[in-house]
Amino acid sequence: MSLYNSDVAAADALKVQFEAIKKTIGQVIVGQHEVVDQLLISILCNGHSLLVGVPGLAKTLLIKTVADVLDLSFKRIQFTPDLMPGDIVGAEILDENRNFRFIKGPVFANIILADEINRTPPKTQAALLEAMQEKTVTAAGHEYKLPTPFFVLATQNPIEQEGTYPLPEAQLDRFMFMIHLDYPSFNEEVTIVRNTTGTPMPTLSKVLDAASIQTFQELVRRVPVADNVLEYAVSLAQKTRPQNNTAPTLTQQYIAYGAGPRASQYLILAAKCHALINGKYSPDIDDVKAMALSVLRHRVVRNYKAEAEGISQEQLIKQLL
Repeated sequence: MSLYNSDVAAADALKVQFEAIKKTIGQVIVGQHEVVDQLLISILCNGHSLLVGVPGLAKTLLIKTVADVLDLSFKRIQFTPDLMPGDIVGAEILDENRNFRFIKGPVFANIILADEINRTPPKTQAALLEAMQEKTVTAAGHEYKLPTPFFVLATQNPIEQEGTYPLPEAQLDRFMFMIHLDYPSFNEEVTIVRNTTGTPMPTLSKVLDAASIQTFQELVRRVPVADNVLEYAVSLAQKTRPQNNTAPTLTQQYIAYGAGPRASQYLILAAKCHALINGKYSPDIDDVKAMALSVLRHRVVRNYKAEAEGISQEQLIKQLL
């Protein structure tokens, strides 16, 4: 049951709460405003995110801070080459009464930090697939429901290739956003060093809770979308597919595989949320464009020609926009 009299009142409340969350996170995380926006949008759209950045950019701290501020249970799983599926989902044990009992793994939390997800073999990576898609875990023929809301927020180091296993395309597609983190500016780094080498970090206040997040997730789904915006999102996703007859020359030259229908769905969901946090009650084409890079960059597979010429996914998407 909604706490608000109308969707308009709920939308206004969402904008206020979003700013409050960002301000609270800003007490610990310096800069990275766009990254924080995208991470919160994915949570409000009930989607998972993959954060990509070099070591030391506070990816782990950001995710832990978000869990604290949203008052959600949090578990961190450090992905290593010897991690087994049972280490994630849990396993059945024989107890003292000689009965089998299921011991829940760390996946049973609202926010899962899958740290360096590409460091573990595909068999273990696949253990997360059912959890991400179905929000359930199956062990020894029994199905266990995960807590709601449930998010996998994974991190990946883009510069280290030794001892890593690239994520399968099917698993990448389960992530709503791929969010890139950049180095801080000079002034931001000065602030980071000052804050982290002095007194302990402040204790953050809780801004939302699980029930409020689910209320806002339902609100995002109810936001109306004009047909031209819907068609723009679908047409943008279709432009990335070289097999499509209407694909532009750029796509046919440089892209091996394009984004599937899940990209169109996420473009619209993200655009709805982006509109709400900016005080609009319905998204326009600019909202779709604002979310396009994060939704599409991990769904567009470059061909050999693009790699040889050093053309990135970002450059291709920006040209398609």
